[in-house]
Amino acid sequence: MRVYLDNCMFNRPFDDQSHIRIRLESEAKLYIQNKIKNKELELIWSYILEFENFHNPHDERRNAIIRWKDIAVLNITETPTLLQNAKKAAEFGIKAKDALHVASAIEGNADYFLTTDDKLLASLNRSKMIETLNPTEYIKVL
Repeated sequence: MRVYLDNCMFNRPFDDQSHIRIRLESEAKLYIQNKIKNKELELIWSYILEFENFHNPHDERRNAIIRWKDIAVLNITETPTLLQNAKKAAEFGIKAKDALHVASAIEGNADYFLTTDDKLLASLNRSKMIETLNPTEYIKVL
């Protein structure tokens, strides 16, 4: 099964863990991460993940996240089809960078797009472009 984790997912374990929702999503993300490391899931990486991570002001986070590029089975680069899918996603009110994440997941034939962003999750579920879940919902699938 192929998964695409957006930037919110990669950063969730670094967020304030005193909130129960954040702690549960972090645990779920770490569980998913272990499945990827054990090759039970395939991770898709993309140029927009790399771009956003490059601009992360926190060295520790940036360095931990970039390591996932080497674990990914696929690294998505920009194509005309990807840009077309990003434009379609934007029609559902999805912000430009998020639309590029969505389009990258589609380009990589992801079975699931995983995010902790509630607004993005709602927009994608309305769009029906790709199966989208938050990490706690996704571990129920597993």
